[in-house]
Amino acid sequence: MAVSLAERPPTKSVQQYIDEAPVWPDGTALKRAPMTAMQWRIWSLATAGKFFEGLVVFMTGVALPLISRDFSLTTFQSSVISASTLFGILIGATLLGGLSDVFGRKRMFIAEMVIFVVFLALLTWSPGFLVMTIALFGIGLALGCDYPTAHVVISESVPSNGRGPLVLGAFAFQAVGAIAGAGLGIVIMETHPQADAWRWMYAAAIAPALLVIFGRLYISESAHWLAAKGRFVEAETEARKLLKREPQYPKQINLTAHTHEADHHKLHVSVLFKAKNLRATLLASVPWFLQDLGTYGIGIFTPVILAAALGAASKSQSIADVLHNATLAAKGTILLDMLLLVGVLFAILLVERAGRISLQIAGFIGCAVGLGLAAYGLTLSEPNKTLLLFAGFMLFNFMTNLGPNAQTYLLAGEVFPVSIRGYGAGFAASFAKIGAVMTAFFFPILMHSIGTQTLLWLLVITSLLGAVVTWALRIDTRGDISTVGLVSPQV
Repeated sequence: MAVSLAERPPTKSVQQYIDEAPVWPDGTALKRAPMTAMQWRIWSLATAGKFFEGLVVFMTGVALPLISRDFSLTTFQSSVISASTLFGILIGATLLGGLSDVFGRKRMFIAEMVIFVVFLALLTWSPGFLVMTIALFGIGLALGCDYPTAHVVISESVPSNGRGPLVLGAFAFQAVGAIAGAGLGIVIMETHPQADAWRWMYAAAIAPALLVIFGRLYISESAHWLAAKGRFVEAETEARKLLKREPQYPKQINLTAHTHEADHHKLHVSVLFKAKNLRATLLASVPWFLQDLGTYGIGIFTPVILAAALGAASKSQSIADVLHNATLAAKGTILLDMLLLVGVLFAILLVERAGRISLQIAGFIGCAVGLGLAAYGLTLSEPNKTLLLFAGFMLFNFMTNLGPNAQTYLLAGEVFPVSIRGYGAGFAASFAKIGAVMTAFFFPILMHSIGTQTLLWLLVITSLLGAVVTWALRIDTRGDISTVGLVSPQV
């Protein structure tokens, strides 16, 4: 005979079951809960969104000279192309990312990748500037949805003591995607040296994206989200799927109906600015905005900055020279982007020991030092000029992914209560991408009007400001995040 939820003795929360270390039948007790096959599947599929973001956003920098020549773009149109995906991320993070709090994590996890594939196919077919802009914006919508959704899907599926490294491990695929995008561009330009080589660059991502859609159909829904909606029986079923292992542990899952887990909010932006959520909203949003000003500016326009600083920009418009210059830029991008990957690997190793806040503050300061070195290098003569410029950018790339570029993403998915976590993280990502869009659109204009050196000194100031804001608003999110919002937020 079935037993009603009210008749069963309350036991544990979702996160307590996820964190519980198994004791096997022979009495062997493990120190921590090992990841199940479903948990690894969810994590691996969540890495795809960050990979595709790095691939598309940074590959656009490689492809832009070809696109400009193919469509005879003006300077203004080139700026729009550079900013379109980032503007889509800005809109998508709030409008779509928050929907995971309404329709569920799994549904939006699938929907975002479907949207991505549709607009990616449109991009490869684009007959001109207008359609290309729409397609890149649509791709951005999907990637914007992925910012909060992928983070939350991981955070609500894995043990607390491994959450930081696992989320940052997924985030590392942004750098992997950036490197892969540049490498893919090189291979395609060398094997297909034509003006339309950019179409094949984007087309190469369609098949992998379709495989990701298929994989996401077969994951479990977030038991955290179901419990937050008061759907405890369904939450127990999905928790069993998530924690299925051989031999099975735990044998039974009976969830406690904590009042905070069944908390219901009407999803309106005002909920993020209520007294109990305001600190979290500011911490998740403002440092991320300041970080994006520098990261996307340096990331997208490194080849342009180096060319302008070293006087190597070519005025030739022949297809051979355009392809040659684009290939050299892609190779330089790979070299510098390797430091992004090294930085996030160090973040993975240190995040649980040093903490999110400490790494974010140290990273912001390190970014300021790197940009300061690059700015000072511009006042010197060769070879010191080139040496300091490259050293500064390499230090910046390492420190941004050790600190703010990685930690802002991690914190945004942890500082909010379960019931508004997707919406809060989406708002933070959207607010941050205002900085990215501003950078993508205005960076070339500012380089021309105020000069590269002045622009770099301004980014030094924004980096230091990021460190100050992080320290002032600090919240420690290590451990069980199912109770975030119920306790004092200060470290």
